[in-house]
Amino acid sequence: MDSQGFREAAISSIDEIISYYDNIGTREVVSTVEPGYLRKLLPSEAPDQGEPWADIQKDIEAKIMPGITHWQHPGFHAFFPCATSYPSILGELYSAALSGACFNWICSPAVTELETVVLDWLAKLLGLPECYLSPGPTRGGGVIQGSASEAVLTAMVAARDKYLRETIPAELDGHDREDTIAHKRSRMVALATSATHSSTKKAAIILGVRFITIPVRAADGYALTAPVLAAALADCRARKLEPFFLTATLGTTDTCAVDDFAGITSALADFSPAGSPGEVWVHVDAAYAGAALVCPEVQTATNIAQVASFHSFDMNMHKWLLTNFDASCLYVRDRSWFVQALTINQAVYNNTASDGGLVTDYREWQIPLGRRFRSLKIWFVLRSYGAEGLRAYIRRTTKLGEEFANWIRDRPDLFEILTGPSFALTVFRMVGKSGEGEASSSSSDEEERNALTRTLYETVNRSGKMWVTSTVLEGRFGIRMMTGVRTTEQEHVEAAFKALVDAAEEIHTS
Repeated sequence: MDSQGFREAAISSIDEIISYYDNIGTREVVSTVEPGYLRKLLPSEAPDQGEPWADIQKDIEAKIMPGITHWQHPGFHAFFPCATSYPSILGELYSAALSGACFNWICSPAVTELETVVLDWLAKLLGLPECYLSPGPTRGGGVIQGSASEAVLTAMVAARDKYLRETIPAELDGHDREDTIAHKRSRMVALATSATHSSTKKAAIILGVRFITIPVRAADGYALTAPVLAAALADCRARKLEPFFLTATLGTTDTCAVDDFAGITSALADFSPAGSPGEVWVHVDAAYAGAALVCPEVQTATNIAQVASFHSFDMNMHKWLLTNFDASCLYVRDRSWFVQALTINQAVYNNTASDGGLVTDYREWQIPLGRRFRSLKIWFVLRSYGAEGLRAYIRRTTKLGEEFANWIRDRPDLFEILTGPSFALTVFRMVGKSGEGEASSSSSDEEERNALTRTLYETVNRSGKMWVTSTVLEGRFGIRMMTGVRTTEQEHVEAAFKALVDAAEEIHTS
């Protein structure tokens, strides 16, 4: 394909993408293909001769689209958004054109420097404390990771290294040091709640350290509180275990609960004072709800200033902030924690700027070596929408969630809310056929409501017009309804509610 062929193919592809978005609501939300469908449609080997772009492009609609679940569909109310926007797509286009591994500053100075600048922009928009900004080489700063799971793993690696460095006597060396480290690692524990994303447990498995789950309850809004954390820490100490890492959450996956940051700080101060050797590293997972911090009222409500006493913070622009996957923004209070844990030098990486400590090399802030020019799409989105445009989007989709919750409350004969609305998410379930909600809580009533709710969940998802996901909260089966997708408008939420009501009424009368 020469430049003229690329021009024609690109114009045709852009037109097709625009048409896709203009008509996305006419498609069914979830793919209904059978496993292995694509192997039956494609040849068993790559072609010997190149094919015309027109033939390749036809297969996007004919063969690929049937296997796509449309995350940008206005009826997508499942999980959380996986955002995109036209400025973000353009950022990906330029990133692909300027392709490079870009692990060192010298590999493409603009790649490193734009990332530093736009992540500082974002930190200020989110109201993060100044310690997470990067004005100098000894301060904190941000780095773009592939996902929140990758961010948790990166933070835990740094936390493990920091904890061992601070608690192993410096005079030990050789086999004695290795044996001491091995013994201590067998006692080190990463902590998270039963509402925390599974990525913390997965990171602990990868690193070969223990993991303990702290139960959270409906009575606390499924948030981690000071008394609960203090009890877990005391239990670790009684068992001679050494907590070194805790994930606190701003917007849990199941319910969008926000942990008690001030309470966590207080409990940890009693257990391991800040700055002391072997302090517990606190990582804030704000993968989804962190986007809402662009709104000053959310910064106040979540007490975001409290994270100044924590160690790292991560949010995904690719969930609720109009930037396509992947764009997980990880901030650290002291960049040396990443650099000391993750720097492995080879002669081939040497260059004057890096060797002189004049620049940031993001390879020292992440698990992989190479990296893409992901900051371009963040730059394009922040400039295209501006702070006010992003706030308007968050507030609009949050309001849709609040309106949906109000409609649910207006039908107590059919539904009850389990949690929310919180950050455009409401978790609800059906009441029993007697119309009783929380007032009736016998095991048989719970079983009936779980069965009815599961039937409702399966019924509306079969329609192809909308997609919701489920959760189980203390034995109660609930439906998660999320309204954060960019294309979702009030008419779509009204249609979803009507579909839920119609199905629930039919289930109650059957």
